[in-house]
Amino acid sequence: MIPPSKTSANGRYAQITGWGMSVPEKVLTNADLARVVDTTDEWIVSRTGIKERRVVAGERESTATLAIRAAREALLVAQVLPAQIDLIIVATATPEYAFPATASLVQDALGASAAGAFDLSAGCSGFIYALSVAASAVRSGSADHVLVVGSETLSRITDWTDRNTCVLFGDGAGAVVVSACNERCGVLATELGSDGSGGDLLIVPGGGSHRPACHESVSDGSHFIKMNGREVFRFATTVVPRATEAVARKAGWKADELDIIIPHQANVRIIESAAKRLSVPVDKFFVNLERYGNTSAASIPIALTEAIRAGRVKPGDRMVMVGFGAGLTWAAAALEWGVPIPTRPLPWWRRLFSPVLWLFAGLRSVSIRTERRVYNQIMGPVGKDDWRGHLRRHTDTLRRRVRAWLKR
Repeated sequence: MIPPSKTSANGRYAQITGWGMSVPEKVLTNADLARVVDTTDEWIVSRTGIKERRVVAGERESTATLAIRAAREALLVAQVLPAQIDLIIVATATPEYAFPATASLVQDALGASAAGAFDLSAGCSGFIYALSVAASAVRSGSADHVLVVGSETLSRITDWTDRNTCVLFGDGAGAVVVSACNERCGVLATELGSDGSGGDLLIVPGGGSHRPACHESVSDGSHFIKMNGREVFRFATTVVPRATEAVARKAGWKADELDIIIPHQANVRIIESAAKRLSVPVDKFFVNLERYGNTSAASIPIALTEAIRAGRVKPGDRMVMVGFGAGLTWAAAALEWGVPIPTRPLPWWRRLFSPVLWLFAGLRSVSIRTERRVYNQIMGPVGKDDWRGHLRRHTDTLRRRVRAWLKR
């Protein structure tokens, strides 16, 4: 957590310059769920505010593919090339694999050859956690452009026979580009918190090192989301207003001075309760959960993207983004919006060039994999004392020298 007095110590600020989102095409309505479990549209809407959600269909859609599409859009809006990205952070509770990191797959698909990449797990608070890390990297000078993605395929870990959870969750991805600037704007303060004593209130008990995948864990549904809805609701209605006030205070603002609040999209009753406790009009909260449900780490960047498109965000606006989730965790970020809306129109050549850019990124990935496979087949094992081993040793030395020369 960085207090506002330290955000400009070296004259650098971290502002959001690009944004994008991606959701699956398949829509799952409350009426669809009513045909599967004992529920009704009226029951779901009255308790959550959700009317429909998007879910992935088939193997062609996944956490990585959604993240890549959202990231490409954010880069185009920011007018930043993949080669200019210094770091990629993917916040997710549903990674593509246990390892490698989903962020590494995004880095490869974008052709962001100079970027480091890692995943971050903080449940539905993950995007704000990742945004805080990105802003710190930019303000410190260790990065000029950081890509932050929240991406989830919660439908893959949802028990569609459990009406208490299956009505809540959806899939999607949102992304932002965080860039350095010299004017006081962007991320001015963050508030991060955790209470691990509530870890069992929202959990996927199977699949980790505590209970590895086995026949029993699959048969008893341990790989699905388990939630104590009553306790999570009680936690959320307390922590959302508290975190909002805390981060606004760090930025030097009062809650009633905020222009827009973008909360985690989990339950409309939680948002209404937060508005009441903060004594601010509920229309200051941007809400889109009726169409997407709870998309965990993706919900805030998706909501931010739609708020910008709807004209709800203007230069100079004081904004708070606030989330809560598994852990139990909570997080909030205070931003002074510094990007003119609408942004500069994308040049025609960039619109024409972008599909070519993604094509070359894919060809680059294939060529690197092919080169690695062929190289290992031709060269001898590392350390082997024969002509192939000597050839590998001399070739590796030459490759290192060439890479060092290219970095000058």
